[in-house]
Amino acid sequence: MRKLIGQLWRFGIVGVVCTLIDFGVLTFLKEVLEVHYLAANAVSFTVSVIANYILSMRYVFHGKKNVSRVREFLIFVVLSALGLLLNQLIMWGTVDGLKIYYVAAKVIATALVMIYNFVTRKIFLEEKNQEEQR
Repeated sequence: MRKLIGQLWRFGIVGVVCTLIDFGVLTFLKEVLEVHYLAANAVSFTVSVIANYILSMRYVFHGKKNVSRVREFLIFVVLSALGLLLNQLIMWGTVDGLKIYYVAAKVIATALVMIYNFVTRKIFLEEKNQEEQR
């Protein structure tokens, strides 16, 4: 349990860094370049996913030994693409449907997708005995 808590803390720190990247790129694209919020969200999410992969596989999860790094990255990308779809649906539903300000909607989307990310990455990317390695 202690190892899982440590892993959750590392996941949280990586998540905060990547969230700052995500929000920074989103805000810059939307406010400075006046890009539509859904297009800006897709770009910012993608940039943060790349940073998240690098940081997560370095500091949070130990990849499966029998999986190549290319395959691992492809799995990460597929899981992230599903996360992006979920993120976009939440953004669209809260901004266009519920008329919530896009930054508040992004907070909601980020929180929900964060849970999805941890669970799916733990299931699909982590070596089963990873807890013993940290």
